[in-house]
Amino acid sequence: MKKLINYLLLLVIAFSTSCATEKVTDIDLSGEWLFKTDPNDQGEQEAWYNTQLEETLQLPGSMVENGKGDAIAMNTEWVGGVRNPNWHKDPNYAPYHDPENIRFPYWLQPEKKYTGAAWYQRSINIPADWKDKTIELKLERCHWETSVWIDDQYLGTENSLATPHYYQLKDLDPGQHTLSIRVDNRTKEIDPGRNSHSISDHTQSNWHGIIGEISLKPIEAIRINQLKLTPNVTDKLVSVEATLFNGNEEEQNVSIHLVAEGQNFSATVEPIIKEVSLNKGNNEISFEYALGSEAQLWDEFSPNLYQLTFSIHFNDQQLSTKQTFGLRDIRVDDGIIKINGRQLFLRGTLECAIFPKTGYPPTNKEEWRRIYQVIQAHGLNHMRFHSWCPPEAAFEAADEEGVYLHVECSSWANQSTTLGDGKPIDNFIWEESKRIVEEYGNHPSFCLMAYGNEPGGPNHKTFLAEFLSYWKAEDDRRIYTSAAGWPAIPENEFHNIPQPRVQGWGEELSSVINAEPPATDYDWHSRNKMPEDGIPVVSHEIGQWCVYPNFKEIEKYTGVLKARNFEIFKESLEANKMGHLADSFLLASGKLQALCYKADIEAALRTKDFGGFQLLDLHDFPGQGTALVGILDPFWEEKGYISPEEFKRFCNTVVPLVRLDKRIFVEGEMLKAKVEVANFGAEKITSTPTEWTIKNEAGEVLGKGSLGVQDIPIGNGIDLGEIEYPFQKSGNAQKLVLEVNLNGYANSWDIWVYPEMANIPNTGTIITDKWDAQTLQALQDGKNVLLSLGKGKVKEGKGGEVGLGFSSIFWNTAWTDGQKPHTLGILCDPEHPALALFPTEYHSNWQWWDAVSHADVIKLNDFSENLSPIVRVIDDWVSNRRLALLLEAKVGNGKLLISGIDLHNDLDSRHEARQLLSSLKNYMASEKFDPKAELSTEDIKGLLQ
Repeated sequence: MKKLINYLLLLVIAFSTSCATEKVTDIDLSGEWLFKTDPNDQGEQEAWYNTQLEETLQLPGSMVENGKGDAIAMNTEWVGGVRNPNWHKDPNYAPYHDPENIRFPYWLQPEKKYTGAAWYQRSINIPADWKDKTIELKLERCHWETSVWIDDQYLGTENSLATPHYYQLKDLDPGQHTLSIRVDNRTKEIDPGRNSHSISDHTQSNWHGIIGEISLKPIEAIRINQLKLTPNVTDKLVSVEATLFNGNEEEQNVSIHLVAEGQNFSATVEPIIKEVSLNKGNNEISFEYALGSEAQLWDEFSPNLYQLTFSIHFNDQQLSTKQTFGLRDIRVDDGIIKINGRQLFLRGTLECAIFPKTGYPPTNKEEWRRIYQVIQAHGLNHMRFHSWCPPEAAFEAADEEGVYLHVECSSWANQSTTLGDGKPIDNFIWEESKRIVEEYGNHPSFCLMAYGNEPGGPNHKTFLAEFLSYWKAEDDRRIYTSAAGWPAIPENEFHNIPQPRVQGWGEELSSVINAEPPATDYDWHSRNKMPEDGIPVVSHEIGQWCVYPNFKEIEKYTGVLKARNFEIFKESLEANKMGHLADSFLLASGKLQALCYKADIEAALRTKDFGGFQLLDLHDFPGQGTALVGILDPFWEEKGYISPEEFKRFCNTVVPLVRLDKRIFVEGEMLKAKVEVANFGAEKITSTPTEWTIKNEAGEVLGKGSLGVQDIPIGNGIDLGEIEYPFQKSGNAQKLVLEVNLNGYANSWDIWVYPEMANIPNTGTIITDKWDAQTLQALQDGKNVLLSLGKGKVKEGKGGEVGLGFSSIFWNTAWTDGQKPHTLGILCDPEHPALALFPTEYHSNWQWWDAVSHADVIKLNDFSENLSPIVRVIDDWVSNRRLALLLEAKVGNGKLLISGIDLHNDLDSRHEARQLLSSLKNYMASEKFDPKAELSTEDIKGLLQ
């Protein structure tokens, strides 16, 4: 009973403390400010802090939101690299050089732009009861460097990109004063890297201004300077390390009260009261606060949060602060990342500071909660902030939603700078990392940390080894890696490296997905893609699969950034007479993109004890040449070709997987599939059967079975058994779907079964791979001719220059220096009679892998738009060429079907090609083969090598 009374008294004290502190009202400085740009850096010399500025704007906000800045011009100064600095000399871009119609092709274009210094000024009124108090000015997020004057008193300069800028105002008399803030968004001597998403125009824009909280508040002589909370899952306690400041000349006796309570759940925690004596200046005080045997842990499944009220009582005064924390432990144990002792698989995406409405990150928790809920709906549990650190609201929302955050120290020290060479960026990163940990380190969602992205310079490894050694010893509340991308040094607790993945930078058509026939039987251990140092791998920026632009998205850009790049691409498509195909190109390329992401993610899930992956990206990256790599648009909204539910079938806490050595079968063969599961759920799955079915396109069940009942532990590579199914002979080509269902978690794989021999009558159609006199004569004689080409048969300039592969474009051609593939899959009408015996959808699927791997595309730009292909190839949105795989035309007295696909060689082993040939022969033997467009013999001769 005594403990209960004591606890209730402390709750009363905590409540009264909260009320007491609320009586001292902070001053909110949001609203109208005076303003003036300082392009020639005259303001400081001319003491603009002593003069009233002439313009006005609203803060929080940016210059461009307030209509301030310069119009975009060809000489606009951008922050961010451009691969082709002579892009404006390309005649295709000539229409967009007009000062009234400037459109920049490589990222979203702001309405206005300003780089340099500008001044923000307003009058403040200091209350009488703040006399003799130190006053703190908080500027939550500034871009970038700030210098502050109160009247004519200079208070200092701050340059954090990640944390609030704090200033202390001392000896300030009550009444009116002038607050002047000079903001400068130039890199100057500190260069984080011109492509860093903390500053770059590629994504959030190099905006200018102050956002978030802008406030003044009084600081007591005795105050809490820092509060570090370190959870201890084993002992169910939290270590509290406080730095308390005593501004009095004499020693001060105080009473410290600690009260922890569940923030989003009910918890009973016995409080702590401790009497201490504070010397003048900073005092380090520490406690171990037991949370009780029923203490609740924090993770993605149960994001239980505690709120700690830390109160100081002295001289009838009360001062308190509240901090949220979670009882969680993340560490690497024997090469495996674990959360609270359970194996963790990070399924992540990047956030590269992409906020088209504002051009800067939100500082309100609601928007971050929306974003996290979107990624969770797609089966993800993790977000990496590429070369930047988000505001407080992002951490608060992640705490509540149970999302694991990977944070970086505002830098991509490459290209324009280097790391570890004694440049100012070295010290900036040290200071920025300390600011980030001090400001956000108590958040349980803050689980992973790196210096930044892909460092450059001969000494970056030495610098990062020291950086890691310091932070691992200083603060073990999270796990650390040197950098995203590289280096894989021994000091890393986890590697965040580009390999393994199914398509890497520079692999082009030699990658797994483009060079090897469709299969699902590999993992990254079997391919020897994993480091052998025992350090877990979280693969860096996997995916990067492009999709055609959604031009309907243009109207969404109602804020400060406009999709002028999309306008260029749309006009290019229309100029090439294909504007009516825009939506079809989007949906067909989107289906291929989703297929590629499925291949990437499943390969990671099949890799035993893999640490996880980070997609680049679940949503589009609008910069670096326009990288349309998301299944979602930059607003985190769907594009219409894959739902969250569909995506979650292969990207989830529990995912059934099969190992198939091929997807293409012949009737009479036996399907053999090894079935396994990746279970990274909250707990093991007990007494669960695994069911499988094989269905045809009509949904009819052709085969089914059960692999028995078993317990499924946490982990992956867990064997569930083997499926064997013989394909019966029907004489028909079929697309089938193999589905595995485990406890309601279902996943599926498309497979195709073709007849052993095609039963097509000899119709007199001439099939040839040569354009010669005999072929010409056959056409003159009124015969039907199928001209089979293949790789290397089409001239450059006529399609031979186009890098055709199965996958979609990796990142984008503008930023990869034209890496192959250059295309985004096929588009066809599945009901076209030419494809009647070759089951297909309107988009690429795995049965087209053989065709595109043995083909050149045929460029139709020089021909009439009436020449409509049977099967199109979707080109890069930058060039928008009219490309075909299969087309038909009248030639002389005959009818010609041209196949860019080799349908002539190795057909005994190329079942898909044999079946496609059968379908085309059947079509050409029918009355439906009646092409309307005409080609001359010279037209065809001009196509070929």
